[in-house]
Amino acid sequence: MRVLGWLFKAAVFLFIFALAINNQAPVRVRGLFGAQWEAPLVLVLLLVLWAGVLLGMAVMVPLWWRARRTARQGGVVAEPASSASAASAAVQEEPPHGV
Repeated sequence: MRVLGWLFKAAVFLFIFALAINNQAPVRVRGLFGAQWEAPLVLVLLLVLWAGVLLGMAVMVPLWWRARRTARQGGVVAEPASSASAASAAVQEEPPHGV
């Protein structure tokens, strides 16, 4: 089973490598205020991919920190007092079912 996994990874790598070899044409990236940058298409795509990965990680950092803090505190997430009292009041005001 491990060999099959490695073969699949090798096939994906070769496919991406072939795309990179075939997309070496220079492209011009135009920025703000007339700034221009010319580079191979594969390099531009790689930089955009890494920028997206870094941006996604930066957005997730506060959520990771909150999850780690919650896990260190025993995994119990405290409800805000207003929603807990509203939920208990709603349960008490409902009529019994099946009557």
